[in-house]
Amino acid sequence: MSGAQLGRERWHAYFSGGKDPADLRAMLAEDAVFHSPVVHSPQAGRDKVFMYLDAASEVLGGEPSFTYVRELVDGDHLMMEFTAMIDGIHINGIDLVTFDSDGMVKDFKVMVRPLKAVNMLWEKMGAQLAKAG
Repeated sequence: MSGAQLGRERWHAYFSGGKDPADLRAMLAEDAVFHSPVVHSPQAGRDKVFMYLDAASEVLGGEPSFTYVRELVDGDHLMMEFTAMIDGIHINGIDLVTFDSDGMVKDFKVMVRPLKAVNMLWEKMGAQLAKAG
């Protein structure tokens, strides 16, 4: 089983199992990197990546409309397309994840469209990160 296949199973188990922050943190490699659609520089290290993904889990994953609609696996890379509706704004995005051979998240990049969804998420993520930090 590839790192991406193992990581995919762990990600979906986390996502469907109540989103325990300890489970999320346990999936992240020590040197993981997060690429935000609204923050210019990559966020490096398990603690920072956890902070962003946990906040995103609250903002996006808490919505009953959040759904992964397509997935592609290529070696240790997983692309998951998602949709959601928040405050009447339709969100379409992609999580592009690279896993190590043990299924640990090494790199997590999020891309979101349309622009008004990006702007709304920037605002909501900022508020969520402020609460966490």
